[in-house]
Amino acid sequence: MGRIFSGIQPTGDLHLGNYLGAIRNWVKLQDQYKNLFCLVDLHALTTLPNPQDMTKWTREVAAAYIAAGIDSAKSIIFSQSAVPAHSELAWILSCLTPLGWLNRMTQFKEKAGKHREKANLGLYAYPVLMAADILIYRATHVPVGEDQKQHLELARDIAGAFNRQYGKDYFELPEPLILKTAARVMSLRDGTSKMSKSDPSDYSRLHFMDDPDTIALKIRKAKTDPDPITGTPQTMENRPEALNLLGIYAALSDITLEEACRIFEGASFSAFKKSLADQIISIMDPIRQEMLALLKDPGNLDRILQKGAEEANTLASQHLREIKEIIGFLRT
Repeated sequence: MGRIFSGIQPTGDLHLGNYLGAIRNWVKLQDQYKNLFCLVDLHALTTLPNPQDMTKWTREVAAAYIAAGIDSAKSIIFSQSAVPAHSELAWILSCLTPLGWLNRMTQFKEKAGKHREKANLGLYAYPVLMAADILIYRATHVPVGEDQKQHLELARDIAGAFNRQYGKDYFELPEPLILKTAARVMSLRDGTSKMSKSDPSDYSRLHFMDDPDTIALKIRKAKTDPDPITGTPQTMENRPEALNLLGIYAALSDITLEEACRIFEGASFSAFKKSLADQIISIMDPIRQEMLALLKDPGNLDRILQKGAEEANTLASQHLREIKEIIGFLRT
């Protein structure tokens, strides 16, 4: 079995894009790989959330993982900050990472925007910590979307730099795991922009905790166009909002976009939206209900995360000892 590492930042409400793009697919990997699914709260610190929100959001993401089907008996679920080796390896790797490599990272440029001089070091060095997250467990595969491919390539470069510096093939270069069932979910208000928690309009996204009435309302208000659905995606290529909604239906129904177009060929979007809302509710409301039940017992969630942290620490500490020995640090 290979080993997978992946994670999500606890920085606010998870949405349908997180489910279809990541979590649903992680569930399917549990019998194929040894998995570590992390709540990457050290990465979340780059946005400086207040402490109460950090605690609340961490538990909510843990509840979402479990409610969506990630089994703590099969996979390690833990908070990044509970494993100190992440931060220690990040410093070691930062000493091997040329500034030129980091200067090429497009996500920093996008997030820092015009105020780059005011951006914090954590945001700039984020990709090195991400490399440490992966490499401390000697992960063989990382599920990635298009927006994370560049960071994984950097992790591979850093692993190679370590191996060359110390003359040992210690780190296996982690492979990207491009999941065919992962769906890129776009904003309900703009079919050319990715669904995001940072969008100022709450009607642009569907949260895990949205109730059925809220889901139905957001889908009714979702942007479309006046034309009926046609039989192929190719004939709708200039209709991004229409294709986004059909893509969501297809992903939740485990059918192709082509099949969704054929099923609803000739239908108006007012009629299609009712079917789409029903399909979303049938999948997401049981997850919401299970999350609510889990969040009523935060102590149990904390115990699950503690158990996961203990397992992750055992593995990470072993690898960190080996790394320190390679570097030449004295044993303590």
